Amino acid sequence: MLAKITAKNQLTLPKSLTQAVGATDYFDVEVRGGQLILTPVRIQRGDAVRAKLAELNLTEEDIAAAVSWAKKVKPKA
Repeated sequence: MLAKITAKNQLTLPKSLTQAVGATDYFDVEVRGGQLILTPVRIQRGDAVRAKLAELNLTEEDIAAAVSWAKKVKPKA
């Protein structure tokens, strides 16, 4: 099967292929031996949160400090 890459580097996968691997919004992409390998990934909510925290370089200590700070802030009346 052929898939065409657009001028914006987007690739549309044939519906029959995506149906064959099951519903997913994300694929892990790697290059192996000159080929692109797409692996379906089912991201859980917790995984997405952990990924964002890692992207922001936030540690457990940072989170604990933020929660502690938030608990001390009094809401405006």
